[in-house]
Amino acid sequence: MSHQGDLRQIQERIGYRFKDENLLKHALTHSSYANEHRMPKYKNNERLEFLGDAVLELVSSEFLFREHGRMPEGEMTKLRASMVCEPTLAFCAREFELGEYLLLGKGEALTGGRERESVVSDAMEAVIGAIYLDGGFASAKEFVDRFILSDLEHKQLFFDSKTILQEMIQSMENVELSYVLVGEEGPDHDKRFIVQAIIGKEVAGVGSGRTKKAAEQKAAYAAICKLKERE
Repeated sequence: MSHQGDLRQIQERIGYRFKDENLLKHALTHSSYANEHRMPKYKNNERLEFLGDAVLELVSSEFLFREHGRMPEGEMTKLRASMVCEPTLAFCAREFELGEYLLLGKGEALTGGRERESVVSDAMEAVIGAIYLDGGFASAKEFVDRFILSDLEHKQLFFDSKTILQEMIQSMENVELSYVLVGEEGPDHDKRFIVQAIIGKEVAGVGSGRTKKAAEQKAAYAAICKLKERE
């Protein structure tokens, strides 16, 4: 598919049609691509990321202010930080496979840039900035509400999966939880780890990730889902 086709497809996935598609292309342009094609530095997505970060902070702050009427400022600050941190934004971006549409340099693409949390989360903020410039604050807020602030309970379950699973295991009698590395895939520069979450003697969940920690988190999440199904 041509990149023009990609631009049409991603707009369908996010449910927003750009009046100026150049803004969307700008948001998808990683610095590695701009450097490789000898584009001016301002042509990469970092400036849009800067703008999108500010919009995201305002939208998420308003959400917390309205949803948690008695929560102190310090607690809101901590909660907001967890809601808009790098792993969270990368996780949210998977819903419409943002990484697949990024313009990356060859080296960045070959070393797993499309799945790298830092790259995808930055692009997510750049897309927010682009929507803000193209359609105004209401359009940007609608995007944030749909892809970042929705289903927070499920997202929190994912990010706190190891802690939550440990607490679930502690409520059981004579059961131990362990994580076992069972495999590695790919070359050194793009390695993926495969981990099993084992409860007692049973493999309760399997996860893979670019780090052992990420693989353990996914394995824990799979185990939680399995335990909840049994309940």
